[in-house]
Amino acid sequence: MTTELCMLMWSVVLGIVQIVIAATCSVGQRGLGWAASARDEIKPPLSGIGGRLDRARANFLETFPLFAAAVLIAHLLQRHDNLTVLGAQLYFWARLAYVPVYAAGIPYLRTLIWAASIVGIVMLVTALF
Repeated sequence: MTTELCMLMWSVVLGIVQIVIAATCSVGQRGLGWAASARDEIKPPLSGIGGRLDRARANFLETFPLFAAAVLIAHLLQRHDNLTVLGAQLYFWARLAYVPVYAAGIPYLRTLIWAASIVGIVMLVTALF
């Protein structure tokens, strides 16, 4: 397995972990009854760390399809070099660091880490040309 595919696999694991953590926070704030219901009743957004973890999850889900597509296209085109490896690693490690930094509510560092993950995707896409 290439490094890029390995980073893709670990990013999937990270996504699952983020979904589970956000869901756990949701149950903690809204109750198991709401989580098991059809959720027709509108609830206010999650607050505190639960809200930040839920927003980090949503942000991951916005960037992950782009990352996955870039990795899979690079794999199909057999583009595997230092740029694709570094781009994939940068994306994964930045997304991993993003979760605790966002949960802790550190605003500028969070944005810098997010930007690093985007740079990782851009590096992958650049290698495709």
